[in-house]
Amino acid sequence: MRLTREFYRREGRQVARELLGKILVRNYKGSVLRARIVETEAYLGPEDRASHAWKNKRTERTETMYLQGGHLYIYLIYGMYNCLNVVASVEGIPHAVLIRGVEPLEGEEVMRGLRNCKKKYELTNGPGKLCMALGIERRDNGVDLATSPDIWLEDDGYVPGEVVCARRVGIEYAGDYREMLWRYYIEGNPWVSRR
Repeated sequence: MRLTREFYRREGRQVARELLGKILVRNYKGSVLRARIVETEAYLGPEDRASHAWKNKRTERTETMYLQGGHLYIYLIYGMYNCLNVVASVEGIPHAVLIRGVEPLEGEEVMRGLRNCKKKYELTNGPGKLCMALGIERRDNGVDLATSPDIWLEDDGYVPGEVVCARRVGIEYAGDYREMLWRYYIEGNPWVSRR
């Protein structure tokens, strides 16, 4: 069942944790791609120094973060990799959840073709990798997950086992916020990007 708007209209850490086990669905050029979310990170602007919306910073790039929960926030890192975030909370409160790792469930052949990856667990075990494998690009920024026919999230009733809370990755600049345990992953899942 597709997740409703109300699922997303909550605090970012709660959404990040509860996205574990949900299914990311992508209609890509006639193929249906499905992958289970196994790793997330929460970013809680404006107080979170690691957030693009720290101090309520509003730019053309971050404007999507201020939409109501349930929209995609896609941005480019290192000038070459897209990152997929799910906007959380209510309109005007810039919370976002970075999807760091997914486990392919359907359409893995298509994913491998898009990413040209031979190693099984390296196909989607990182934010840039999963965007490449699922054909997610910056033009998908702002997509409404509650209504889009191309990208959405589903709940199939799966309940993750042990969930690990850990430090987020690559935010050494964020002062005390680099210590926050706002990364969540399913213990033992081989598609997690880092332990």
